[in-house]
Amino acid sequence: MRAVTYDAYAPDNSRLRIGEVPDPKVAPGQVLVEVRAAGVNPVDWKVMAGGLDGLMDTVFPVIPGWDVAGVVVGNGPDVPEFAAGDEVMAYARKDAVHAGTFAQYVAVDAVAVARKPAGLDWAQAAGLPLAGLTALRTLDRLGAGKGDTLLVHGASGGVGSLGVQLAVERGARVIGTASARNHGFLRELGAEPVAHGDGLAERVRELAPDGVSAVADFVGGQLEVTLAVLAPGGRHASVADPSVQEHGGSWIWVRPDGAKLAELAAAVDRGALTVEVAATFALDDTAAAFDASRTGRTRGKLVIVP
Repeated sequence: MRAVTYDAYAPDNSRLRIGEVPDPKVAPGQVLVEVRAAGVNPVDWKVMAGGLDGLMDTVFPVIPGWDVAGVVVGNGPDVPEFAAGDEVMAYARKDAVHAGTFAQYVAVDAVAVARKPAGLDWAQAAGLPLAGLTALRTLDRLGAGKGDTLLVHGASGGVGSLGVQLAVERGARVIGTASARNHGFLRELGAEPVAHGDGLAERVRELAPDGVSAVADFVGGQLEVTLAVLAPGGRHASVADPSVQEHGGSWIWVRPDGAKLAELAAAVDRGALTVEVAATFALDDTAAAFDASRTGRTRGKLVIVP
């Protein structure tokens, strides 16, 4: 099959290659998915740079990618819940960095798989798993819902835009940080936009003079602002800054979970959640997709369509 690979860590795209690799083996408890789309996440190029070497084993050559939407074309032993032809999606992270989703086929643990909602196209479905599960896990950890004023750092990004929608459905008042060009987008999602950058704490205090009851940081580097605007007894969490744990916050690390992904699919089905796709790229253009992700200015999701 055709796939994107790299054979060594690199801080840039210099080790990326596109070519033929062996088809994946399908172990017991796995399904073989023909990839229709694969979401791009900042973790993909951070892993390529060696950023998770202290946490996860890596087996080179690596096929990057942890998000997938596609069609089941085969099962390993004892997988009665899925059949050939099923349209599915998954957060397909494995225990070791090796056989990812930027390929024609990927083998995925069945427990990580959920059925693709009809309301999303392939690109949208591929952009949902990692980002959506991250947003959901963060809100669950915060207990965010009715009666809360929630500040979302990075509200227009892939994770943030999903977190805004989920929090709004739960009844929270949401204040979201973004550049001015994305303020209209945030209003459409139900958030009150505020410009990030210098003076952010003061701008948030203008909207919430008594402080906010919860903060979800989806970009990192926001701890000082978070603590400045958090009301007494407030809760905060970050997906990118483990130092929040030293200040009573939670560091969020999402895990593959087909049942939770099915919850997100149900939210799509009831019209409470959609996925903004910023751009799609062919396998041959993976380097361009990584470059776009590195800017940190993408609204919504970037997706590989093999």
